[in-house]
Amino acid sequence: MSKTISIDGVNIPFADGQTIMDAALVAKVYIPHLCHNPEFKPHGSCKLCTVNVNGRPVSSCTLPASEGMEVENMTEALNNERRAIVQMLFVEGNHLCPTCEKSGNCQLQAVAYCLGMMSPRYNHFYPPREVDASHPDVFLDRNRCILCELCLRASRDVDGKNVFALSGRGIGSRLVVNSASGRLGDSTFAVTDRAAQVCPTGAILIKRQGFSVPIGRRIYDHKPICQVESEGKEGEHE
Repeated sequence: MSKTISIDGVNIPFADGQTIMDAALVAKVYIPHLCHNPEFKPHGSCKLCTVNVNGRPVSSCTLPASEGMEVENMTEALNNERRAIVQMLFVEGNHLCPTCEKSGNCQLQAVAYCLGMMSPRYNHFYPPREVDASHPDVFLDRNRCILCELCLRASRDVDGKNVFALSGRGIGSRLVVNSASGRLGDSTFAVTDRAAQVCPTGAILIKRQGFSVPIGRRIYDHKPICQVESEGKEGEHE
């Protein structure tokens, strides 16, 4: 008999070594997340996937599942905290969804809708962040970067290049490029790199591919991300 955990009262099987998030993804149970991607080692930084296990808040992407766990996921209190995190992410960058090429395919936007965020809650910072168009095939817009480090992990762990890193602290944190000039065009980055495909927002965009999938036909245009994740993605994705 397989081992199980309970997520919101539903028994979910898991294998030894799987985290709560791993088990939930396999069972198509949606736990909101941004910095997690099953391709890469869990990072646990965005805190969006925090759940309550036996009454204690834990990061579901890093905590191994164990027999008999009672996991609370989609509670009002947890979603209120998640919504506050997303609201802070929105005001910390310049996420101008109506003008963003990633709209409809953006995980940040989709999670915000899923959590019922319909307007900003905090004052916008509009921090000055550099846009890097130096690469012939890839556009880097730090205004939309949420510092999830997915591109960093993909470049390091899959591409073997270490093109990206984080620098600074707090509101001064920013994504930097490991090249002598600091420009993406002077790095070893290639459009075929896995790191060019994993950005959950519109911070890394492939040039000359704008609106290849029209607005209205994108992943999250008709279904919330919680439903898409439980049914399986179709169409374009980051």
